[in-house]
Amino acid sequence: MIYREHYIRPVREFYDSDLIKIITGIRRSGKSVILEQIRNEIKQKTDNVIYLNFEDKRILANISNSNLLIDYIENNRKDGKCYIFLDEVQMLDNWQEACKTLRLYNNSIFITGSNSKLLSKEFTKELSGRYVAFRIRPFVYKEILEYTKELGKECSITDYLIWGGFPKRFEFDTEEARLRYLNDLDDTIVINDLINRYKIKKENLFKNFVNYILRSNGRIVSAKSIHDYIKGKNENCSINTIIKYISYLEEAYIIESVKQYSTKTKSELAYYSKIYDTDVAFNSIRCMDNRYDLTHNLENIVYNELIYMGYNINVFNNNGKEIDFLAQKNNKQYYIQVAYSVAEEKTYNREFSAFANINNLSQKIIITNDDIDYSTSTVRHIKLKDFLVMDSLENN
Repeated sequence: MIYREHYIRPVREFYDSDLIKIITGIRRSGKSVILEQIRNEIKQKTDNVIYLNFEDKRILANISNSNLLIDYIENNRKDGKCYIFLDEVQMLDNWQEACKTLRLYNNSIFITGSNSKLLSKEFTKELSGRYVAFRIRPFVYKEILEYTKELGKECSITDYLIWGGFPKRFEFDTEEARLRYLNDLDDTIVINDLINRYKIKKENLFKNFVNYILRSNGRIVSAKSIHDYIKGKNENCSINTIIKYISYLEEAYIIESVKQYSTKTKSELAYYSKIYDTDVAFNSIRCMDNRYDLTHNLENIVYNELIYMGYNINVFNNNGKEIDFLAQKNNKQYYIQVAYSVAEEKTYNREFSAFANINNLSQKIIITNDDIDYSTSTVRHIKLKDFLVMDSLENN
């Protein structure tokens, strides 16, 4: 597995801190591998390290509650600072109490968990002021290129646009095996985990909702528009139920909602958001007859890559014309349009006209899958193949 320095670097600053280090993110994004890589770094300077994986039934059978965990650590740690790694810790009863106690006695604690059970709101409630959280995401394209090279394979941009970046899917050689893995993953983390966790009784309603949301990536939605769609399927539910279901997907890091920013009000618009899937595979596995939604998946991919680069993202409402992204970092603003192609004149005019009346103090960018450079005197065109290997939007 590749070394994901991008994620390990910020954690490294807290190796010796008494704050609990929480490695979070969607299931199968590589949290456990990163935990192992951090553990290997620390083992280079000390052997006072304890690792427990609570998915191992032998461990859970013998350490089944917080008191037993505390006793185990105290009986097995050495003098001096001890580094404790707890993988899938949510399997343990009252794990929060154990972590709060252990951090007081010269221990540095690192934990991971399946975020359908171990969510940010729970961190806030149980560990307020005592933790730092680090989110892990599926691979971006630069990581895919590195990993597939390690495997002796290749991954085209089109393959990325369809099947996304869940790390393990690159280990499979056939599309049939890859699709089976992604469908099983979807059933586990999107459907079964959430239905069981939240005790959802109207399973068919929830599945219809999920299918609609995960195929709506890159689109403006509201709770009312989703409610109207569900109602059109002859399912009865309230708008409050829709809002609740959206929060379930967000808390599990399956989707992200991005607010619109308006030039008129100079504020976020409260009722409408754009939905992005954490991984575009969630859209593609719901497509029939290879009719993949490359246009919206491309926009979703650009969003994921911009977040990886460290940009804060809004959708921008430019006096009624939508600009896909207002990306901000280090006091710099970038207005970004995304299109699969602007080769046709109608599409070219539509995409470039969205920048009307925006001054040139902020950079205006269009990202497409075209090979021709469509840059103008005021708009910078970045080819997708170049964007995917960039570390920032700064001019090279």
